[in-house]
Amino acid sequence: MTASVDNAHSRTNGLETLGALIDDVIRPQAPTVDRDGAFPRQSIDALAAAGLLGLASSTEVGGGGQGMRAVAEVIERLAAECGSTAMVVLMHYAAAAVIEAHGPREVREAIAAGDHLTTLAFSEYGSRSHFWSPTGTATAADDGTVRLDARKSWVTSAGEANSYVWSSLPLTSGAGPMTLWLVPAGSSGLSVTGDFDGLGLRGNGSRPMTADGLRVPADARLAADGAGLDTALGAVLPWFLVLNAAFCLGLADSAVAEAGRHLTATTLTHTGAALRDAPVTRRSFAQLKIRTDALRAFLGDTLTALETGRADATVRVLQVKALAGETVAEVTDGAMQLCGGSAFRKELGLERRFRDSRAARVMAPTTDALHDFVGRIATGLPLLDEANR
Repeated sequence: MTASVDNAHSRTNGLETLGALIDDVIRPQAPTVDRDGAFPRQSIDALAAAGLLGLASSTEVGGGGQGMRAVAEVIERLAAECGSTAMVVLMHYAAAAVIEAHGPREVREAIAAGDHLTTLAFSEYGSRSHFWSPTGTATAADDGTVRLDARKSWVTSAGEANSYVWSSLPLTSGAGPMTLWLVPAGSSGLSVTGDFDGLGLRGNGSRPMTADGLRVPADARLAADGAGLDTALGAVLPWFLVLNAAFCLGLADSAVAEAGRHLTATTLTHTGAALRDAPVTRRSFAQLKIRTDALRAFLGDTLTALETGRADATVRVLQVKALAGETVAEVTDGAMQLCGGSAFRKELGLERRFRDSRAARVMAPTTDALHDFVGRIATGLPLLDEANR
C-alpha cells in the first residue's frame, strides 16, 4: 500500500478529498466489487493515499487526530456507495483503536501514514458470535515466544490486511477470559482457509483463518494477559458499534435517496402521473425517510454522549447498532417494494444495498445479543455473566 508523497498535506485534507475519491474511484468500482466478490484494493489504496486510514491516529505519530464523529462520517459516506469498502475501513478503524492504545510505535506510525491496513480477528468456530469467549489458545514456548493456535471463522480483509488484532485464551490460567495479540500478516503458521461468496458485502474479504503453531514474540501482546475482554469492551466495542451504525445509516440514506429519484423520474404513460403523485406512495416513502432521519438523530446523540462523558453513553453505544441494524433492514426492504421490479435491476443499486444491509444484524455482537445487553443494564445486571469475564 503506497501513501501520498506529502502525507501531512493528505492527512489534513483527507476529509475534503473524500468526495472526489468517491466520485473517481469508489462509486465506479462498487458494482464490480460486488459482482466479482473482489477485494476493493484500488479503493483502499486511494483512501490510504489521502490519509484517511490514519484519520483517527494520534498527531504524535503523524495521524489525523480526528475523533469518532469524523470517522463515522467517513464510514457513512463510504457505505452509501460501496458497502464492502466501508466494512474494510470500519474494521481497520476498530482494530487500529487497540493498536493506538497498546501497540508498538512503528505500527502506529505506519497506520498514520496509510501504509498499514489492520483488522480484527475475534470470531471463532467454537464460540461463533460470542467474541467474548475465545477458544483459541496461547502457549508460552521455550524460546520466549508465544504459540497461537485457533480457527477463526470470519476475518474481514483476511489475506489482505497487514496485521490482525487476534484474540485468544490467556497465557496464564485464571488471568482473565481473553488476551489480545498483534499478529503480522505473513506469519508462519497463519493461513486463510476458505473463500467468501456471500449474499452481501461480497468484496470485504471476510474469510476463515487458522493459526497452527503460529509464533509471535511475547511483546506482541496488546495490554495485559487476560485483559483482552476489558480492552475489547473499552477500546474496540464503542468504535465497532458506532461505526456499524454509521455504516447502516449510509446504506439507508442512499436507499431512500435512490427511491426518491425513482419515484420522481418514473411516470405512467397512460395517466402522465409520476409515481410520487400517489398519496399512498408518498406516505410509504415518508415513513422510510422518517426512520432514516431518526437513526441519524440517535447516532448523533450517541456521539454526543461519548464526547461529553454522559452517564448513558454505554447504553447508547449498545442501543445504536441494534437500532441501526433493524432500521437499515426495514428501510432497504421498503425501498425495494416502493421501486417494484426496477429495484431488482443491478443498475439501480438498491438490491446491492438491500443485500449489504443484512450483515448488521448478524455481525457480533448480533442484534439479539445487544438487546440482551441493553436489557441487562436496564435491569441492574452486569453486561456479562461472571462466567464470561
